[in-house]
Amino acid sequence: MVAGVIQQLLDGLTLGVVYVLLAAGLSVIFGVMHVINFAHGELFALGAYFALALIAPFGGTAFFAALIVAPLIVGVIGVAIERYTVQPLYGRNPLYHILLTFGLVLVINDLIYLIWGPGASSLARPDVISGTVSVLGLGVGVYNVFIIVAGSLMAFGVWASLEYTRYGLIIRAGSQDRQMVRNLGINIDRYYSLVFGMGAALAAFAGIILAGTRQVNPEMGMSVIIPAFVIVVLGGLGSFKGAVAGGLLVGILQESILRPYFPFLEGMVIFLLMIGILLIRPQGLFGTEAPEDESGDLLTGSRGGFLDPQTRNRLGLAMILLLALVPLGAGTLYSTFIVTLMIEILIWGLFALSLDFIMGYTGLVSLGHALFYGLGAYVVAITIQDVTQSVIVAVALAIVISAAIAWFVGFLSIRVAGVYFAMITLAFAELFYNAIYRLDTIELFGEEREVTGGSEGIFGLDPFYGIAGIGVDLDSIGIFVGTTVLTGQLLFYYVALAALVVGFLLTRRMLQSPFGSVLKSIRENEQRATFLGYDTVVYKRRAFVISGALAGLSGGLYTLFTGRVFPDNAEWMVSGEVIVMVILGGMGTLYGPIIGSFTFFSLEHVLTGYTDRWRLVLGSIFVLFVIFLPRGLVSVPELLAPYLPGGPGPGPQTEPAPEDSSTGGGD
Repeated sequence: MVAGVIQQLLDGLTLGVVYVLLAAGLSVIFGVMHVINFAHGELFALGAYFALALIAPFGGTAFFAALIVAPLIVGVIGVAIERYTVQPLYGRNPLYHILLTFGLVLVINDLIYLIWGPGASSLARPDVISGTVSVLGLGVGVYNVFIIVAGSLMAFGVWASLEYTRYGLIIRAGSQDRQMVRNLGINIDRYYSLVFGMGAALAAFAGIILAGTRQVNPEMGMSVIIPAFVIVVLGGLGSFKGAVAGGLLVGILQESILRPYFPFLEGMVIFLLMIGILLIRPQGLFGTEAPEDESGDLLTGSRGGFLDPQTRNRLGLAMILLLALVPLGAGTLYSTFIVTLMIEILIWGLFALSLDFIMGYTGLVSLGHALFYGLGAYVVAITIQDVTQSVIVAVALAIVISAAIAWFVGFLSIRVAGVYFAMITLAFAELFYNAIYRLDTIELFGEEREVTGGSEGIFGLDPFYGIAGIGVDLDSIGIFVGTTVLTGQLLFYYVALAALVVGFLLTRRMLQSPFGSVLKSIRENEQRATFLGYDTVVYKRRAFVISGALAGLSGGLYTLFTGRVFPDNAEWMVSGEVIVMVILGGMGTLYGPIIGSFTFFSLEHVLTGYTDRWRLVLGSIFVLFVIFLPRGLVSVPELLAPYLPGGPGPGPQTEPAPEDSSTGGGD
C-alpha cells in the first residue's frame, strides 16, 4: 500500500516537472510580452518530433544530443514566429495574439501531419536512463528520476537567468515600461524575440522528456495546451513561481489523487479549480497582472463603406432570394452535395453570428462558445431520443436551456475582463466537454439509461417536424418544383435558412434599439458608459444570454442536419474555428461572420480536393488576415473605394497650373 502511494507521488512529481517546463515558457511569454500563445502546445510537439528525427538514425545513443539540438531548433522557430507574426501586433488588443496563435496551431499541426504522418512513434532512450533502481526497498524508474532532475535543473537555470543576469534585468524592465528601455538605447524588440524563443525551447525540452515515456503523435500538443493554461491561470499569468507551483500541483493532483482514486473527476476538478481561481483572484496565486491592464481595441469589420443603407438592404434581400433558389438546382445544375454544404454554411453562419453579437458589439472574446453549441446539440438529441420526437419541442428546449446556462456562465464570467474572460469561458467549455464524455449512462430507478453516449455520441435520431402528432417527416414528403423534388435535406435547407434570417433580423433589430446603442458604447469605451449611469455588467450579461441562445439553436440545427451528435461538437477547437469565421468575415457587422462561414467552408471544400492538409492553407490565410486585414473581408470594399471610379477617395492628384509670368503674378 505504502509502495503504491509513493509510486503515485513519484509519477505525479514526474508529470508535474514536465508541466512546470511547459507552463514556465507560456507564463514568461505572457508576463514579458502579454502574449497568450495557443501555439505553445504545437512547439511542445515539434520538440518531440525533431528529437525523433535526430534519434531515429542512431538509436538511443543520440538521445542526449537531441535533448540539446531539438530545443535549439524549436527556439529558432520561436524567434521567427515572434519576429514575423507576433511583433506586428504589438500595440493592438492582447486578444489578437490569441487569434493569431490559434491560426498558428492549424498551420504547425498540419505541417506535423504533412512531414511525419498521422501515426504514433516511440522515442528511443539510452540504457543509462532506462530500467529501475531500488530505493528504500522500492523499485523506482531511472527515467522518472532523470525527468525530475533534468527538468528541475532546466527550470532553475531559466529562473536564475531571468533573476540575476543583465539579460533578465532588461527583460523585466521591458515588461514594466518598454518605451523607457528603448529610450536607454536598448533594442527591446530583439530581447522579446529571445524570450519567445526561450519559451519555445522550454516547451520543446518538455515535449522530448515526456515523449520518452509516451508515444509521439500529432495530437500530443493539443492534449497538453489546455492543462498548461490551467496551470498558468492557477499560478498566475506571467509568474514563474506560479508556473512551478501550478505545474507541480496539477501533476500530483492528476497522477496521485484523481487518476487512481477518482477517475470520473479527473478531467473536471482542474477546470473547477481554474474557474474558482479566476473568480476569486483572477491574477492567480502568485501573479500581479491586473485584469484591466490591456491596450488597443478590437477592430470591427466596417465603418460604413460606400453603399447607402437602402442599397445595402436591397442587396441583402437579393442575397436571401438567391439563397432560396439553391435547392432548386440540385441534381440538375449541380449535385445535392452543394445543398448539403450550404446547409452547413448556414448553420455555422448562425453560430458565427451568435459569437459576433457578444464579441463584435461588447468586445468580449469567448473561447468557450462551443459550450452552447454543443449544449444545444445534445439537448435536441436527448429530447428526441428520450422525451419526444417533436423538433419544435427539442429546439425550444435547446434555446431555453442554452440561454439559462449562458446566464449562469455570464453571471460568473463577466466579473473578469479581457484575457481572463476568455480563459474562464474556455474552462466552462472544457468542463462541459469532459462531463459529456463521462455521463455515458446513469442509473435511474434501478435501470441503466444512456444519456450522452460517451465517446460514441448519440445517433439514429428520428425527428418529427410538428407537435402533438400534427406535423410532417421531411423524408416522407416531397414537393415538386419543376423537375426538382424537394424532400429530406432539400427541405431542411429552408429550415436552416429561415433560422439564419430570423437570427440576423432579430439581432439587427436589437442593435438598432437603445439596448444595442449601449452595447456599442461599451465596446467603444466601457468606462464612459459607466459614467453615464449604465450598469455595463448587466448589459453584457444580457448580450451573452442572447448569444448563448443563438449558439444553442445552431447546435440543435446541426444535430437535426446530421442526425447524430458527438463530444467533438463541444471541444475547444470548435470555439477556435468559429472565431476564425468571425475574423475572416469581419466582426461587429453581423453579416460579416456569415461571409466568413461561407469562405471557411468553401476553402475547405476546394482545398480538400487537392490535399487532406487543408487546415495548413486556411491557418496561413487566417494568420495573414489577423496581421494585415484584421477588419475582415467586409472591409475590402471600403479599402478599395478611394481607388474606384466615383469612389469617396481624393482621386488622382493633379499638378497645379504654372503661373503666367506675363501677369506679374498678381496679389
